Amino acid sequence: MDLRKLLDDLRTDPLNVVGSFLAQYGGKLLVAILIYVVGRWVARLLSRVIGRLLLRARVEPALAGFVRNMSFAGMVVFVVLAALAQAGFETSSLIAVVGAAGLAVAFALQGSLANFAAGIMIITFRPFRAGDTIEAAGVAGTVEEIQIFSTILKTADNRRVFVPNSAITGGNIVNVTANPTRRVDLVIGVSYADDVAKVRGILERILAEDPRVLRDPAPAIVVGALADSSVNLNVRPWVRTADYWNVYFDLHERVKREFDRAGVTIPFPQREVHLRQAAAATA
Repeated sequence: MDLRKLLDDLRTDPLNVVGSFLAQYGGKLLVAILIYVVGRWVARLLSRVIGRLLLRARVEPALAGFVRNMSFAGMVVFVVLAALAQAGFETSSLIAVVGAAGLAVAFALQGSLANFAAGIMIITFRPFRAGDTIEAAGVAGTVEEIQIFSTILKTADNRRVFVPNSAITGGNIVNVTANPTRRVDLVIGVSYADDVAKVRGILERILAEDPRVLRDPAPAIVVGALADSSVNLNVRPWVRTADYWNVYFDLHERVKREFDRAGVTIPFPQREVHLRQAAAATA
């Protein structure tokens, strides 16, 4: 069917054109409409089935919904082209136009497509999930939602940060809460005049009296460095991930109180300055 010729004829003799059109293409048009209606219904049904199968396979709901919508859109495009072909329209030029438009849109949305591809990777490989605390793209926070183009993080001071997915997958991802336990790393400095064995005993007692400190693996207390002003002991207990920050802060406070009670000195940087008076100049 030549669409341009049909439009020209409609301007000159519309009634005759409509009559001849219905006589010649009425049956094809009805079949084309039937193809579109039935095809759209089948496409919606199949897309729902695909979404349910993905959810049963424990695919992330965001990815399952996206695949369902994309599959529906693709099937509808196919149905529309099939209906137009049945009606007698030349679809090859239409396909070429759609392809060229799609290519232009792809070039214009390179950044968005990169974020989209990164979102698919995050949802598929699952380096983190909603509820995890992560460090990525220079931001630390709890994952609230993983979207197709960005990931929403809630920071410790209750800010919502929308991080592009490509920025997350383009660098290191630290999943802080992925494992059930974490090690608390403390550096405790004491004076060179204090007895290291005595200090170690105090620290061991503090850890033993805290029920949140795990016995397996056992905590480690070692001399980590002989610094300029202090002997630094590395104290490394293991705790449940949910208890990490509470134990971290509580241990610092408990160590200060116990050291004060036992007379252990926590030194601070000091510097001795010796002044020399220059000899008086001789006459």
